[in-house]
Amino acid sequence: MKSLQQVDAKIASLIEKEADRQEFGIELIASENYTSKAVMEAAGSVLTNKYSEGYVGKRYYGGNEVIDEVEQLAIDRCKELFGCEHANIQPLSGSPANIAVYLAVLKPGDKVLGLKLDHGGHLSHGHPVNFSGMMYNFVQYEVEQATGRIDMDKVREIALREKPKMILAGFSAYSRNLDWKRFKEIADEVGAITMADISHVAGLIAGKVIDSPVPYFDIVTTTTHKTLRGPRGAVIMCKQAFAKAIDKGLFPGMQGGPHDHINAGKAVAFLEALQPEFHVYAGNVIKNAQAMAGELMKRGYKIISDGTDNHLMVVDMTSKGVSGKEAEVALEKVGISSSRSTIPFDTRKPMDPSGLRLGTAAITTRGFNEADSVTVADIIDRTIIARNDDAVLAKIREEIVALCRKHPLYK
Repeated sequence: MKSLQQVDAKIASLIEKEADRQEFGIELIASENYTSKAVMEAAGSVLTNKYSEGYVGKRYYGGNEVIDEVEQLAIDRCKELFGCEHANIQPLSGSPANIAVYLAVLKPGDKVLGLKLDHGGHLSHGHPVNFSGMMYNFVQYEVEQATGRIDMDKVREIALREKPKMILAGFSAYSRNLDWKRFKEIADEVGAITMADISHVAGLIAGKVIDSPVPYFDIVTTTTHKTLRGPRGAVIMCKQAFAKAIDKGLFPGMQGGPHDHINAGKAVAFLEALQPEFHVYAGNVIKNAQAMAGELMKRGYKIISDGTDNHLMVVDMTSKGVSGKEAEVALEKVGISSSRSTIPFDTRKPMDPSGLRLGTAAITTRGFNEADSVTVADIIDRTIIARNDDAVLAKIREEIVALCRKHPLYK
């Protein structure tokens, strides 16, 4: 068979162009990371050719002997990594995983308690424009305006008042650890199912540098990229009592055939995360985030909750007289990728919010240390100050290329 270059030189060229962008740019988007070559090799393998509706030993297609071995290996490694009773590794992504859980244990209109989007939650945690908010009756808890942190006493007050069928704990833009045990105690008090979405911090949990909800919660979902450094995909973990309903909720409830090549990539990522060096990596992610946040605060930037316990931080850019979108655009000019973000009680619109979300998972993967993270904070500050000076921005871009060359990625 012909190579990509022979078949489609234009796509081959664009892939090379993207490889250069990643190689010589600083990735601070909190939901992104770099997979290993081994993960990419598995995800780009002949397994993409197979169709495998069903589960191990119970397929609706023939020829799945090898696929069953691949999927079972991924399941076994996931269970070992997170210490869960049951794992379904077939979800195609995070939102479909969450949909499958809702389909499995809820009925349309059931009440769920989750974190509000602009306070750090996720679209699939009950936002009214999302399927979750359309199909289910979400009530939401918030962070405290004074501290930027979740007050668990207030979560309990809402739960006692609203009596939700499910309590959902998880976030996409919250920089503090969650009290999983307290969430479970509150849920038990009102008779609610517990669901944790650990998509952002799964790698930190797998690396055993922050606490896990798995011992406490009924159901746990996560993506397999982000801090876990796997391929784009997701996993649902649960107590054995929920296993049958979860599996049925995903297939045939939500999805058809799994993506076997991606499941192989997940298996590789789980194996990598089981190695001692992954624990070191996870710890360094947090050290780098705290070093970056500390330096930004020294320079007068307002960090929501005044710091971070994990890999991310949300910066209130109005403390420097710019919006989140303006900051994102300025940083893009010098080769830093970031993502604009709403902040709690934001008065600006979501497409041009007040905040900027930054994360250190990707730069840590390529070898940045705490000193490098302080340097990146310095570069961010100088970029914001010189955002309208193209000559200064061009010089900063040269600094970034030099810094990236010190920490090569794939090339």
